[in-house]
Amino acid sequence: MMKYIHNIRVLIVDDSALVRDLLTKGLSQDPEITVIGTAPDPYLARDILVLEKPDVITLDIEMPKMDGITFLKKYMDVIPTPTIIVSSLTENNKKLTMDALEAGAVDIVPKPKSGLVDALPTMMNDLIQKVKMAATVNVSRIRTKTIDPLKINALPQYKLDDSTDRVIAIGSSTGGTEALARILPAFPPATPGIVIVQHMPADFTNSLAKRLNRLSLMTVKEAENGDRVISGQVLLAPGGMHHMKIHRYGGQYRVKIVDGEPVSSHRPSVDVLFESVASAVGKNAVAVLMTGMGKDGADGLLKIRDAGGRTFVQDEKTSVVWGMPKVGWLMGAAEAMIPLGDIPSTVLNALNQLQKGD
Repeated sequence: MMKYIHNIRVLIVDDSALVRDLLTKGLSQDPEITVIGTAPDPYLARDILVLEKPDVITLDIEMPKMDGITFLKKYMDVIPTPTIIVSSLTENNKKLTMDALEAGAVDIVPKPKSGLVDALPTMMNDLIQKVKMAATVNVSRIRTKTIDPLKINALPQYKLDDSTDRVIAIGSSTGGTEALARILPAFPPATPGIVIVQHMPADFTNSLAKRLNRLSLMTVKEAENGDRVISGQVLLAPGGMHHMKIHRYGGQYRVKIVDGEPVSSHRPSVDVLFESVASAVGKNAVAVLMTGMGKDGADGLLKIRDAGGRTFVQDEKTSVVWGMPKVGWLMGAAEAMIPLGDIPSTVLNALNQLQKGD
């Protein structure tokens, strides 16, 4: 069961005195959060970490003496602690942030590109919510070895025919970046098109898509308006600013990147994607709702099931945060609850059954 912490003890690690001061004041405004210490570099942070054992760490990437990624890897092996990366949006930092997520960081809060003081209220609202979420996370579930490539050969092979009317839809949030990195390499190149919403800030999904593309047999790219959903390709919704929908044009499916207010507190929203899949793809869809906090995607998953599609949720044991899949399961939106490592085989089996008309 998810644990709830009412006095969340936070350590702030950042080389900027201004940022440390602003984050301390901002986080301390929430009665459920206590900042137990701040550090300008990893060496001082290490001493506080060992003595105080905080519930959550906020960590900058570029710091003197030791970079944040090296520090993160060191303490995750000794004192695994939920960590949120708070970093500026430089191109180098985007890549490093992907490395941080791979090393066990829970989430990202980007520093404003300019006007830190003016942009602080919006940033702090996001950070406070993510600190509370991070305090519930079992980080040992993030740092799990990827699927053994040798096991891919044992998966059911989906045979590509002339039909292009089947679509796989996936929704994920906290813990999803590494979960996707584990399952996508298992899908054969002939797999029908996959569309994904992974909750991330703007400017980071392109880096994630490039990383997943390097790992996968399918082609993975950040979706662009008008992209066709085709076999052998994975389209990842752009983070932060827009929603992604699927529309049918004759015998083709294409994505639309659309404006809109947040849905289920997110943009892009899994619910928006899944509802469009239910409408456009219906019984030819296979959908999976994976690890993440909140309820985004549960309503949309139910609509896909009601439309005749095949629907699944990730189980609690393998989820970093069993929020989104739990809501979907409890409301009857999924036909089965499955471990992360079984998602590729389950999806491929469901596709084969659709192909046979079962």
